Amino acid sequence: MMAPMETIDTLGKYEIKRTLGRGAMGVVYEAWDPSIQRHVAIKTVPISDSDDPETQEQIARFRREAQAAGRLTHENIVPVYDYGETADLAYIVMEFVEGPTLDSLMKKQERFGLPDILRIMQDLLAGLEFSHQRGVVHRDIKPANLMLTSDDRTKSRTKIADFGIARIESSSMTQAGTMMGTPTYMSPEQFMAETVDARTDIYSSGVLLYQLLTGERPFEGGLSAIMHKALNTEPPAPSEISVTSPRAMDAVVKKAMAKRPGDRFASAAEFSRALVAAASGLPDDAGIEDATIVSIRPVTRAVVKPVVPVASVETGKRSLTPVLAGVFSVLLVAGGGAFFWMRSPAEVPRAPAVQVVAPIVPRDEPAVVPAVPSRKDAVVDKPAGLALSPAMVGDLFAQITATQPCALIGGGVRDNAEAVLWGIAGPGVEKEIRQAAVSRTLPGTIEWRVAGVDGMFCPALEILQSIAPQFGATEPHVALTLADDRLALRDGERIRPRLVMPGFGGYLRLDYIAHDGNVQHLYPQMADASGTVADKPRVFKAGEVVKLGDPPPGQPAWEAGPPYGTDMIVAVVSSEPLFTRPRPGNVEPAAGYLRDLAGAVQAVRGGGAKLVGSALLVEALAK
Repeated sequence: MMAPMETIDTLGKYEIKRTLGRGAMGVVYEAWDPSIQRHVAIKTVPISDSDDPETQEQIARFRREAQAAGRLTHENIVPVYDYGETADLAYIVMEFVEGPTLDSLMKKQERFGLPDILRIMQDLLAGLEFSHQRGVVHRDIKPANLMLTSDDRTKSRTKIADFGIARIESSSMTQAGTMMGTPTYMSPEQFMAETVDARTDIYSSGVLLYQLLTGERPFEGGLSAIMHKALNTEPPAPSEISVTSPRAMDAVVKKAMAKRPGDRFASAAEFSRALVAAASGLPDDAGIEDATIVSIRPVTRAVVKPVVPVASVETGKRSLTPVLAGVFSVLLVAGGGAFFWMRSPAEVPRAPAVQVVAPIVPRDEPAVVPAVPSRKDAVVDKPAGLALSPAMVGDLFAQITATQPCALIGGGVRDNAEAVLWGIAGPGVEKEIRQAAVSRTLPGTIEWRVAGVDGMFCPALEILQSIAPQFGATEPHVALTLADDRLALRDGERIRPRLVMPGFGGYLRLDYIAHDGNVQHLYPQMADASGTVADKPRVFKAGEVVKLGDPPPGQPAWEAGPPYGTDMIVAVVSSEPLFTRPRPGNVEPAAGYLRDLAGAVQAVRGGGAKLVGSALLVEALAK
């Protein structure tokens, strides 16, 4: 068994001096090479379970990093000296760089003058030009992978490190269909898992230039949000973000970050020449156009209509008293995860129009969903010679659905390449998905089981999309239904939501978003306007059934009532509380609450918390 990392004194012939850093994969040490009397840095990863496929892939990438960097000797690339393996870990020996990473300086909110920016970018692009000429594409250019040789910026040289996911020409390890990289700096073709070339590093370098000029990254948010923006929107021009950014740089950034690889600089050397020309005020020979800004449709705000009916929550241990006004009829439950796919017809049920993805429900209260018209339409005839497996088709549909800005879509692919899509989507999403499928010449057909909603629900769907299982995934998920197999509720009928916790314990938030722009907090709730919390935060167990709307005898219950129309229930489960303080009331404007909820989700996820969400469309009917 491997000794604790802190106790390692030697590694091969190298004498360990101190720990430089720890990451998700392993540890980096400062060491001494007694053979040639020099300091080195040693990057390690454990290999305790060499038979595990994930471990094998990790070690393969680690060897590839040594192979990629080992073939590159350039003043702007951190050189690799040695590679080795013990029974417990693999290690790469590389140059010990005295200075900080660019990322560490940025995290200190340090700003960079134009001379510093030019020096850093020219060093980076020189290293990339050398790398690209030798058939190595880095694929993960970002501040954390750029080392500075000195704290003195005027004397410092920038060096590229960490070729862990580099693509080497002739290598078969990283083909199209694998999405790899750091989302904030990834190119559109990386998000689409297409084959990459040197222009991917050009794009990432453009993102870095944008950040150096403005102090901000061009696209922020969760994976789905960044992916959508990188594929569909343009960031504000740097000069509009920072008064110190020269307008001439706007065009350079725009060309480097062009959506289509063919519209970017053809090489790192061309990028560098355009950068120098823009900084010196000379005319740009690259034919770069002015930057464009795309405005995004604002979220509509609505006035809250107060509601007062009372009901209680039964959790199996005690009764609580939340407040609700609204009405429900089930259209959908959807949940979160990574890119997976369903392969067999049995795994893609045909009966429900809209359904729970791998539902977990009480045995005596099966999930029943209403019939949404199911349409099976041809995508495109299978081109001659095209042999996409159901898994590959599923992976592409996962990417297509994840880029939609107002959609929560699950589904799977049958053995005949027929895709079945279910969920909730806003206006125009179906057209976008079908066009995307056609543009990728996907074979088979699409069976469309997705319920359409008004655009006012888009902010909620975008939050859920970032934490819910994507197309083909089944875990983790939270099941949300109504009791008594009700499909619609008329005025005065009882409202009894049922929820089954995902495969991890956590805190629950359940909200009802009305079509008039209000949000009603179902759980947790305050007992009264004084701020007293009726539902004390508690951790529900994994798989626990939570029954809402079943008060003790003599207590008020939730009942359907006006305003009539289509609304939405939103459930979010998190391993850490989303809010440290109670909300200002049981009812508030949906726009403000969803903005706060999005921030809370991003914050707890950034801290490593587990999250999953689902949505349930509801319909209010008159008697």
